[in-house]
Amino acid sequence: MATYLNPGSAKFEETLNSDIYVDKTGMIAYLNRVVRTEQKYVCVSRPRRFGKSIAANMLASYYGKGDSRSLFESRKIAEQDNWDRYLNKYDVIKVVMTRFIKSDVSVKDSLAKMEKSIIRDIVKAYPVADYMDKTDFLQVMDDVYADTEQQFVIIIDEWDAVFRERKDDTEGQRLYLDFLRDWLKDKEYVALAYMTGILPIKKYGKHSALNMFDEYSIIAPLQLAPYSGFTEDEVRVLCDEYGRMYDQVKEWYDGYEVCDIVPPDPNYEIQKATGKPIEPKRYAIYSPVSVVKAVSSGIIQNYWNKTENYEALSEYIKMDMDGLKESVAFLMDGNRLKINISSYQNDMTSFHSKDDVLTMLIHLGYLGYDIGTKEVFIPNKEILDEFKTSTNFDDWISTFESFKKSQKLLNATWNLEEEKVAEILEWFHDGAENKTYNSEAALSYAIQMSYYAAQKYYTTIQELDSGKGYVDLAYLPSPKYPDKPALVIELKYNKTIETAFDQIQARNYPDKLSHYKGNILLVGINYNKDVSSDSKDFKRHSCKIEKV
Repeated sequence: MATYLNPGSAKFEETLNSDIYVDKTGMIAYLNRVVRTEQKYVCVSRPRRFGKSIAANMLASYYGKGDSRSLFESRKIAEQDNWDRYLNKYDVIKVVMTRFIKSDVSVKDSLAKMEKSIIRDIVKAYPVADYMDKTDFLQVMDDVYADTEQQFVIIIDEWDAVFRERKDDTEGQRLYLDFLRDWLKDKEYVALAYMTGILPIKKYGKHSALNMFDEYSIIAPLQLAPYSGFTEDEVRVLCDEYGRMYDQVKEWYDGYEVCDIVPPDPNYEIQKATGKPIEPKRYAIYSPVSVVKAVSSGIIQNYWNKTENYEALSEYIKMDMDGLKESVAFLMDGNRLKINISSYQNDMTSFHSKDDVLTMLIHLGYLGYDIGTKEVFIPNKEILDEFKTSTNFDDWISTFESFKKSQKLLNATWNLEEEKVAEILEWFHDGAENKTYNSEAALSYAIQMSYYAAQKYYTTIQELDSGKGYVDLAYLPSPKYPDKPALVIELKYNKTIETAFDQIQARNYPDKLSHYKGNILLVGINYNKDVSSDSKDFKRHSCKIEKV
C-alpha cells in the first residue's frame, strides 16, 4: 500500500467501524455506469461536513487494487446486478489537495511537490516500465498505461483548496486549473476522474479549463441527490435506533432541499396527452455530522464548525452590497428570497452583486436553495444560530432596526395611514445617502429599499405598462398571499402629492390590474427636497393612499 497510489481501505474501514454508519455505497452503482464513458468526469460539490471525504475514501477502497470485497458484499451496492464488475480493478490515485496547497507556498511549488510524491508511488509499483522521463509526471502516467494498458481512477478530494487557501492568487488558480486539464482531459489512462470540494468548478469567461466535467452540486446534485447528505428516512431510522425525538432533530438539522433528475415516465403517452410535466424526486437533506453528534449524544445543539466557515459567514454577510445586509435580516425573519445564481463565478472573491454572495453561502451550507422557485432560505435552527452569532455586533443594530421599520411601513400602507407612511419614509431618508434622493429614479430606488420587507408578500415590478403610461412601482401579491392588496405606487420628485395622485387616476392604472379590482391600494408619494428644515412641520415626504 502506498500513500497516493492505491491507498487501501483503512480510512473507509474506520468509517465502517464507527458507532454510526449510514450506508451510501449505492452511489457506486451510478459511478459504475459512467466508468470508461464520456461521462467519466464527475465533480461533486457540497458543504463541509456533508460526507465528501468519506465518499472519496469509499471509492478508493472499492476501485483500488487489493481485496475489499468483504467490506462491500453486505452493503447496499451488493443489491445491484453485476455490482462487483469494477471492484478492485483499477489503480487508484487519491489526492487530498489541502495537503499540498498552502497559503504560504506558491501553486507552482505545491503542484511540483504533489507530482513528485505520486511519481514515487507509481515507480515503486511499476519499477520495470519503460519510462521516457521519470521526472515528468504526465509522461510517467502515459508510460505506465502504454506498458500495461492499466487505467487509473483518479480521486481528488478538496479539489477547490486553491480558491480557499489562495483566494487572491488569480494566476495561481489559472495555473492549477490548467494543470488539472492537462492531467485529466482526453487521457486514455483515465477510467474515472472524481473530484469533490465545496465550490463548483471555477468559471473564467465563457469557457472553463475543466469543461469535460459533469457537475453535481448542492444546488443540482442530479443522480447523486440521495447521497448529498442524510435523507429523511435515514435520519428516522437513526432516531428510532437511538431513542431520539425525530421532530427535534428535524427542526435543528433538516432544511436542505435537493432534486434528482426527472425520471423517465413509464406512462409517457398518458403524460404527453395530459401535458402535465413530470416532476423530479425531491429529497430533504440533513447535515450528517450534526445528526451523528446529536443522535449519539442526545444533545440537540449547534454543532456547526465555528472556524473557517464561521469566519467566512461573518466576513461576507457584512458586505453592504446592493442591500445584502437587509436581505440577511429578511432571511433571518424566516422569509425566502428569490435570487439569480447564474452570475456567481464559483470562487470566494469575485462578487458583483448580493446574489453572488448569497449563492456562495448556498455552497458553504449557510443557505438552502429551492431550484423550483429559485429562492434561498435559512434551512434550520442550527444555521439560524450561526447567523445570530455572526450578526451580534453593533454594526448590525441599524440593519435590524431598518427591517422592523420596513415591516411597520408595509403595515401602515395596508392600513391607509398616510401620515405614518410619510413619517417612516422620512426616517429612511435620514439614514440614506443624499445621492439616493437626487432624482426621481434615485427616489424609486430609495422607496424600494424602504419597502424591502414587502418581498415576503409581493413581486416587485418597475415601470409596469398600464396601457396609458407606466406605473413607477407595482407590488403584485404572490400566490402564497392572494389576500394582500396590490400596491400601485406613483412617485414625484419636487412636485406635489396631488400631482402624483392625479397621474394615477388619469392613467386609469387599476384597469391594467382588473383581476385585483376591489383589493388595490393606490399610493402617491412626493419628495420635496426644498422644504425648509426651519418649518414647523418639517417633512420632505408626503403620501396619499386610496383603496379601489
